[in-house]
Amino acid sequence: MKKLFTRDFILSFFAQFAFSSVFLILIPTLPIYLSGKGSSKAEIGFLVGAFSVSALVLRPFVGRALVKIPEKRFMLAGTILYAFSSFAYLFAAPFWPLFAVRILHGIGLAFFSTASFTLIANIIPEAHRGQSLSYYHLSINFAFVIAPYFGMLLINQFNFSILFLVCVALSLISLFITTQLSKMQSVQVETSPAKKQPFLTREALPPAIMAFMVNIVWGALTAFFPLYALSQGVSNPGLFFGVLAIMHVAGRALGGRIFDLYSREKVIFPCLIAYIISMVILAFSKTLPMFILVAVIWGIGNAFLYPTLVAYTLDHVKSSPGPAMGTFTAVADLGSGIGSVLMGIILQLTNYPTMFFCLALTCIINLLYFYFIVRRGTLPLPLKL
Repeated sequence: MKKLFTRDFILSFFAQFAFSSVFLILIPTLPIYLSGKGSSKAEIGFLVGAFSVSALVLRPFVGRALVKIPEKRFMLAGTILYAFSSFAYLFAAPFWPLFAVRILHGIGLAFFSTASFTLIANIIPEAHRGQSLSYYHLSINFAFVIAPYFGMLLINQFNFSILFLVCVALSLISLFITTQLSKMQSVQVETSPAKKQPFLTREALPPAIMAFMVNIVWGALTAFFPLYALSQGVSNPGLFFGVLAIMHVAGRALGGRIFDLYSREKVIFPCLIAYIISMVILAFSKTLPMFILVAVIWGIGNAFLYPTLVAYTLDHVKSSPGPAMGTFTAVADLGSGIGSVLMGIILQLTNYPTMFFCLALTCIINLLYFYFIVRRGTLPLPLKL
């Protein structure tokens, strides 16, 4: 039986933590940076979304390549691109120079994230897949607790140049940890050759579409909630994301075994309800305590939903997990990109409450898709692993 916490699992965990901190530091700070540079709300949404869209284009190709190429190589390439693009933020001005940097940054995400989750899928014990994925997601959640708040402190106490240099340092730390991984990972060479792998894995599409709609909410809030919170007198929007992350950590650390004890269906349904409730409340929220309440409800739902969707994807994979993870993460990333761009346009034409109600409607559509299509589809959700 495979061990749950192997050396490569632990090293990848900390590499993922440092890597994710770069992206998460920029969540509350980049919209403020762009606004200070004179970018419109539509331009802010476009630049924030470009990161995810560029990542989604490459993820399926990375997933197919991982059938033959060790995950470590893509993780190394991803951290190098992250370090380079973080340094380039110092010199790139909006719009097109910064757009090019965001594209490069997204490519780094596609390389590292797709490879790291494929590595974990290959080395974790199948009998504890949900629990293992939940624990691995804690690397992102711990970064989520610290990075947004820390990013706001950096720009409040210093300036954006210091912020971007910290991003460079974190990228290099992730690079160093990644070099300590085993030289060859568990690449499943016995599966069909990469050239015979489909571009998109059919089994991954139902949960990927759900993750797509989940990430529309994520993309919109990361782009515009910091600006909304500042307009309501909240000096550090990172507090909202910090509470959200704490709920992630608590849910996944304390409830890790839930993922393997209950059916995927019993976990997914209440999580989607939590999403709807949180977005409706946000539409009426104007104070920090209300924002914290939204973060608590949203955080509980997201803590269990995303790892369950990843586990559902792996449950139905019939070959190497690389192409499936490439499909899942690519479609999910599309939601982040579309969310920021589409909601940026809606925000420019209407106002913040209207945008939040549109996000609530997206969550309702996701619930209906799950209940009437995924739940009753040809790919049943497993009762237990």
